[in-house]
Amino acid sequence: MVTSHKVSCNGGGGALGHPKVWYEMGDEDFVECKYCDRRFVLIGGRDDPSRPK
Repeated sequence: MVTSHKVSCNGGGGALGHPKVWYEMGDEDFVECKYCDRRFVLIGGRDDPSRPK
């Protein structure tokens, strides 16, 4: 869960991490890391599971 449309991911760092990459959600409310498949969801966005339906 994130508060910005622009996020970065390094896979958790350390030996199991990957190079730091930046993603922009654009018109979507989520983005997935191309290296580790971590999903970043915008708080309050359409894909936020805690958002009232």
